Amino acid sequence: MSDSEAERAERAAFILGLRRRGIRDLAVLRALELVPRALFVDPTLRRHAYEDVALPIACGQTMSQPSLVAIMTEALALNAEHTVLEIGTGSGYQAAVLSHLASQVVTMDRYRALVSEAQVRFKVLGLRNVAAFVGDGMAGLPGRGPYDRIMVTAATPEVPPVLVDQLKPGGILVAPIGEPQQVQTLRKFTKTPEGLAAADLMPVRFVPLISGVAVTS
Repeated sequence: MSDSEAERAERAAFILGLRRRGIRDLAVLRALELVPRALFVDPTLRRHAYEDVALPIACGQTMSQPSLVAIMTEALALNAEHTVLEIGTGSGYQAAVLSHLASQVVTMDRYRALVSEAQVRFKVLGLRNVAAFVGDGMAGLPGRGPYDRIMVTAATPEVPPVLVDQLKPGGILVAPIGEPQQVQTLRKFTKTPEGLAAADLMPVRFVPLISGVAVTS
């Protein structure tokens, strides 16, 4: 079996595993199948690329397990007309998945090194509908908004009001809510005329959402 054949077999088994974990949205499964997670993983951890595990990345951050990426993506209920803001680029894997489902993905991270590496990966994959920026996730990126969907991939005790302001009426925001170093709750928020309507999805653990831009990375 060639390397490419082995990769295809590995990815097919990966998608089958996600289906067994309850992921049913065919468009989300297809997006996950199209994105080679191995490209986003540290080469020393390549053997774990298609396992359903979180993996460490640079700057002391973490890459979520694929089933959680799928659940968060499903919760956004994306279509091809949507513009998405992702807070917390990390490796770029989540943004790459979103790029196959949305019209435009805007992703940002406080770590310059992570954004630079993600930009290279997006270019390698030919993803022209993803734009990555260095910035303060708590401030969002109002200049590119408003957004149909917002995904926050870091834990926060509450949704920053500025992010709510950047979400279109009827829009959906998905974020882990809770304190750092504790189990948080992944919540789906829908913006209504009365405010945010929340639905709890599952317990999770994420690194904390930190204000500002990192000085050294």
